Amino acid sequence: MIRQKTNYVVVHCSATQAKSDIGVPEITRWHKERGWETIGYHFVIRRNGVLEKGRAIEAVGAHAPPFNQVSVGICLVGGIDVHGLPENNFTDEQFSALLELLQSMKVRYPAAEIIGHRDVPGTHKDCPCFDVRQWCNENGVT
Repeated sequence: MIRQKTNYVVVHCSATQAKSDIGVPEITRWHKERGWETIGYHFVIRRNGVLEKGRAIEAVGAHAPPFNQVSVGICLVGGIDVHGLPENNFTDEQFSALLELLQSMKVRYPAAEIIGHRDVPGTHKDCPCFDVRQWCNENGVT
């Protein structure tokens, strides 16, 4: 399905440890095992900062109900510590890639609000394990 409007850009984490170097192929496999057609995110940012494309940018995602119909999903690889607890363990390379991607999303979707998955109503998790709005403000993404 094609997304008709984009009101949000939602930042996620993969809920993996810092030592896990995964990307679109692994996450696609996980999501297909859950019965989804393909990966739920539109973009994945690997530990080394490499940006990988997931779902087509115009497609409806499967990452943040009830906002899937009106959002783009970005996943940073990482987000938990060795005990499985939330941890902002993202690399400088990931944050650089995120900054560049979010700036391009604001050009493409100027009215879209950038939020973390934890900011989606009804979400009861810490994903992406940092305050996305605060980070955007500190880095000039408005």
